Amino acid sequence: MNVGASAPSARRAPSAQARRRRPPGLGTRLFLAQFLVVLVGGATVLLLVTVVGPPLFRRHLRQAATEVDAATSQHVEEAFRSATALSTTVAMAAALVAALLVSVFATRRVVRRVDSLAQAAEQVAAGRYDVRVTATGLGDEFGKLSAAFNVMAARLDAVEGTRRRLLADLAHEMRTPVAVLDAYLEGVQDGLARLDSETVAALRNQTARLGRLAEDISAVSRAEEGLLDLQIERLDPAELVRTAVAAAADRFTAKGVTLLDTTSHELPHILADRDRVGQVLGNLLDNALRHTPASGSVAVEAKPGEPGFVTLTVTDTGEGIRAEHLPHVFERFYRVDRSRDRAHGGSGIGLTIAKAVTEAQGGRIAVTSHGAGAGSTFTVQLPMATAPAGG
Repeated sequence: MNVGASAPSARRAPSAQARRRRPPGLGTRLFLAQFLVVLVGGATVLLLVTVVGPPLFRRHLRQAATEVDAATSQHVEEAFRSATALSTTVAMAAALVAALLVSVFATRRVVRRVDSLAQAAEQVAAGRYDVRVTATGLGDEFGKLSAAFNVMAARLDAVEGTRRRLLADLAHEMRTPVAVLDAYLEGVQDGLARLDSETVAALRNQTARLGRLAEDISAVSRAEEGLLDLQIERLDPAELVRTAVAAAADRFTAKGVTLLDTTSHELPHILADRDRVGQVLGNLLDNALRHTPASGSVAVEAKPGEPGFVTLTVTDTGEGIRAEHLPHVFERFYRVDRSRDRAHGGSGIGLTIAKAVTEAQGGRIAVTSHGAGAGSTFTVQLPMATAPAGG
């Protein structure tokens, strides 16, 4: 029994020893630092008083009085030593008390702020990304630390919000193709449908939707996280427009929509990634084609923009966008027309990709529309190449 009882005690002993060996806290260290400064200062004063002071006093006394008897000299020196010792002792005591008070005051303020920051960090580690810390009032260093913490927490909060929305949107967008696949497979299994070429084509159409969705989600995530592999070079914006128009011409012809390149300016080069600009223009043209009826038209133009930028525009004569929808056009899976079947369109994040890729290259993207039936204009601004042509 004794052996069994001692085992838990032996296991508990290391934790007790660890607690006894815990290093001193910040407050203790600050006070010890203050105490050490006062101690060194007091020792220095004491050394000067006992070693340097008496000879100096004796020499000045002899200079002041040509003849001083030994008894008087000894008495005056003892008075000097006593007064100096008393004043030094009082000064040391006052300095120690002041150091203690200052240390306690400073320690409480610093430790309180550090504790609050540590508690906030623990809450963030536990998933509470809405936590923020207030200004410390302890100088620029702590102010920068608090500001950096708040920026980090806000960034994590935004990422977490995006993650939650993305998961919810993915679940919503995947529900339809998965349901269609399940219905076809169940029909084949029950003998209600045959696995003919028409059924296989329908199944492949749904798997293609899922594949496009996965690819687009990956692209927009890399762009928003700054992980795109960009090959920035000097590019001719007019050439980029011509290439995008040529690549989309067949799709527009098949639907009976006129596609025009209205670029008419001599333009400076831009600094951008050729493939990514092509991706942005391709997504904008696909979006315009989906929302423009047959016999409508879409115009693409490169023209001077704001100072330091060149503007690329895609203007259609299609459905237009009502004012309440304009702020949300570039959001993931946002639908201006909630009844539109995504099976006949893209993945729902083509405009989101266009925005993320444009901003990753230092550009800006915007949309304007005069309302339903009035068409839309998407504007992409990309930074101008200011270096000489041969640079």
